[in-house]
Amino acid sequence: LTAFEESFKFSLHLQAKMSRPVQARRLEGVDQNIWLEFVKLAATHATVNLGQGFPDFPPPAFLREAFVRAVDGENHMLHQYTRAFGHPPLVKILAEFFGKLLGRELDPLNNVMVTVGAYQALFCCFQAFVDEGDEVIIIEPFFDCYEPMVKMAGGTPVFVPLRLKAPGAGKPMSSADWQLDPAELASKFSKRTKALVLNSPNNPLGKVFGRGELQLIAELCIKHDVLCISDEVYEWLVYDGKEHIRIASLPGMWERTVSISSAGKTFSATGWKVGWTVGPSRLLRHLHTVHQNSVYHCATAAQEAVAMGFRRELEHREQADSYLTHLARELQGKRDRLVRSLEAVGMTPIVPEGTYFLVADVATFASDVPEAPGSDEPFDSRFAKWMVKNKGLAAIPLSAFYSGPHKNDYSHFIRFCFAKEDATLEAANDILQKWKRERAAP
Repeated sequence: LTAFEESFKFSLHLQAKMSRPVQARRLEGVDQNIWLEFVKLAATHATVNLGQGFPDFPPPAFLREAFVRAVDGENHMLHQYTRAFGHPPLVKILAEFFGKLLGRELDPLNNVMVTVGAYQALFCCFQAFVDEGDEVIIIEPFFDCYEPMVKMAGGTPVFVPLRLKAPGAGKPMSSADWQLDPAELASKFSKRTKALVLNSPNNPLGKVFGRGELQLIAELCIKHDVLCISDEVYEWLVYDGKEHIRIASLPGMWERTVSISSAGKTFSATGWKVGWTVGPSRLLRHLHTVHQNSVYHCATAAQEAVAMGFRRELEHREQADSYLTHLARELQGKRDRLVRSLEAVGMTPIVPEGTYFLVADVATFASDVPEAPGSDEPFDSRFAKWMVKNKGLAAIPLSAFYSGPHKNDYSHFIRFCFAKEDATLEAANDILQKWKRERAAP
């Protein structure tokens, strides 16, 4: 090449490089995700991973068999697109199933929408309902995607905490001891409030909101004409005779509530990513608009299998072989087992009323973790990293479920997932027993 050609080529190369910012403003401040960091730590160091919220046991045999029939049967149309807002057999059984629970007739085509897991259902809600300047009340601690999803929609999250009350004398700490202050909650509502996000049973605490608490929330939503986005993915996982109450069933709440759930937690199949929303058509039609212009469609075969699973569960609901009843009973036993293991090493578990999760107080371990002068990283985050690196046991810091300004408010708790095989929990117990002996040694 001549000198001119070389110069021209170099000039084109410089021009080809983009110098203008490419990131949209709505992504500012929401690019960090604690799960990426802790998943990597667990993969690198953990002998036992009780961090992420997924079971390491399989879905029930009848559900797996239904999936096999869907993909290997003669109905080849199950490999093709189905109805965008939900496979007809699935929305039909969901309408029948949840209609009984809500005490109302549900139209499968207008009161139910299938999504790619509950995660996409949440995204659709925030995109459909939240405008620039709208405020969304989020109860802390909260599932971590709520805050960035509100911000990406242009809204402003407004946080109200569950405050830990001292349990009665001689009673173990319970997720029921984390309570809303009625006056504090009321103070968060304003003319800019568009929605409140409710998560019951709550991740990470395992709190199951009682009727009185739900009535308080409902009264405020009605008074201020506010929507309720109700994340109920752990609705079947409640223990010790507790009752999951659907806020949409309370007077005046059906017309302003979108209820969200998923097959992932219902049938122990988190990787299938089949979720749904239930609500009035005047709300769901806006979710349709977001859904049809983003994901558009969910996996047909997985929807078919989930429909068969619900059909089977509806037929067996009041019988001894109901999977949902069996799963809750089995997980309650796993919860109790982990409680005993954590108590043995000196942690103070907060016994959950529901979900996959158990939060434990690790304040007594402060001297075990090296100091971090000048660091604003919460203690629970440093402890969780130290524990996975030095003990091979992975958990998630509770501060991950708080907004930035509040991350140090309850920074001596960590979250464990007990939805694991007995062998996994036994391996965790072995680590904790060894740790107990090490702490007792002179």
